[in-house]
Amino acid sequence: MSNIPTPHIEAKAGDFAKTVLMPGDPLRAKYIAESYLEQPRCVNQVRGMLGYTGLYKGKEISVMGSGMGMPSIGIYSYELYNFYDVENIIRVGSAGAIQDNVDVMDVIIGMGASVVSDYPEQFGCPGHLAPLADYQLLSTAVESAKGLGIPVKVGNILSEDAFYTDRPNSKDCFRKMGVLAVEMESGALYLNAARAGKRALCILTVSDHLYKPGQLTSEQRQTGFGKMIEVALETAYRV
Repeated sequence: MSNIPTPHIEAKAGDFAKTVLMPGDPLRAKYIAESYLEQPRCVNQVRGMLGYTGLYKGKEISVMGSGMGMPSIGIYSYELYNFYDVENIIRVGSAGAIQDNVDVMDVIIGMGASVVSDYPEQFGCPGHLAPLADYQLLSTAVESAKGLGIPVKVGNILSEDAFYTDRPNSKDCFRKMGVLAVEMESGALYLNAARAGKRALCILTVSDHLYKPGQLTSEQRQTGFGKMIEVALETAYRV
């Protein structure tokens, strides 16, 4: 029996391209598809988690929302990798900066994702498994950004389950250890890619700063991330 469609994705076999851009917000997926892809067609609407496939410079590329948090992206990335034969997922999303040399609207590429979550425990590894980006995707993204004249910061990011937390100063340790920013999805994506033998990368735009003033509106979060999207699309085109 075929694994598709799934309870979460109604697409048919072949509806997704080999590379999927994955913002958290399904409306951002719609915006990317309608603004950057030619001939976009909607391939998923289940639970309002919009997914599209279209052409970028003649190459088929997909974009689909992941929802918020590691459990949500864990489900969608698992199904894309294991049931829909997707090879590459590039998360494009927002993050809160925690380093003084990172500012609102900076673009960050996540080389690794420190995790505050039980998500890694399911894999049964003793010790601490390090969720890492795929090197080919990472290096391609860095070169693509250079070609576009878009400065990026590359380094460790933090993926955390809790948006609101009772632990005061919970980011201080990660700030001390040089982690650039915090978000909520990339750790699960990197781990799912590793388990499936596939590739993943996270490209982020800084939407706010946890240690100094400055933040974007919800509308800016949805539509104001053009540089990040351009880098992701060029990366998808080149792999």
